[in-house]
Amino acid sequence: MIQTGGQQHEQLSSTDQKIQEFIQAFGSTDAAISAIKHFSTKPKAPSIYANNPVIMQVKDITRTYKIHRQKVEALRGVSLEVHTGEFVALTGASGSGKSTLLQLIGGLDQPTSGSITINGTDIQRLRDKKLSEFRNQTIGFVFQFFYLQPFLSLRTNVEVPGMFRHVPRKNRSPRAKELLERVGLSEYVDRLPKELSGGQIQRAAIARALLNEPKILLADEPTGNLDKRNSEEVIKLFQTIRKELGTTVIIVTHNPEIAAQADREIQLSDGVIV
Repeated sequence: MIQTGGQQHEQLSSTDQKIQEFIQAFGSTDAAISAIKHFSTKPKAPSIYANNPVIMQVKDITRTYKIHRQKVEALRGVSLEVHTGEFVALTGASGSGKSTLLQLIGGLDQPTSGSITINGTDIQRLRDKKLSEFRNQTIGFVFQFFYLQPFLSLRTNVEVPGMFRHVPRKNRSPRAKELLERVGLSEYVDRLPKELSGGQIQRAAIARALLNEPKILLADEPTGNLDKRNSEEVIKLFQTIRKELGTTVIIVTHNPEIAAQADREIQLSDGVIV
């Protein structure tokens, strides 16, 4: 059937409107294009780490919060396994439950039900003191906001996790210097955070997270406050860390380009894995 000019114009306008809505959903044209590239790529080959031992197992966890008199189900029966040395990206829209899941894995919060086993330890069974010790020995945290102490040098900032473990200064100070060198900050060991760029501060935060030689590194939007170049450098650093140290890396990210560089992407929606 031949369409009239008016019908064609109406169809084009409808298409244009849908394109604009799609772009608005991602915040910018560049972000929308990145998402299209991400979702149109071929599935990855199985990770070489898939045959490694399971270092983290989450079984049917739920997390319900009470806000005033209303219950909010942040997680609704999530189960997953992560293998030693894997680089895993947790993705999903805001409010999907990915940051809640990361906090539960890190022992910063307790699930309403279900179990989390890390490196053979059921962390629900640990009392507060033992849980704190376990976190400090087994898990390193990197956050979107760097939380470096502004009045301490980079070296001392990196030493802080060792202080909580009562590691003697003669041992933790050389370790802090070595890690700052590893992340490319050997010239800034005695500088204050305010003297560094955002990307450099984030690398220092990663060095701090590695001081106690954690088996798992958890990062919540670690590139959220960085430009594209610095974001790429941070992700390359994660790749190097897991390759050279054997550290398992789990990150939360909104960025499809970053998620695509992980071995595996786990997407959440409304508190469940999709």
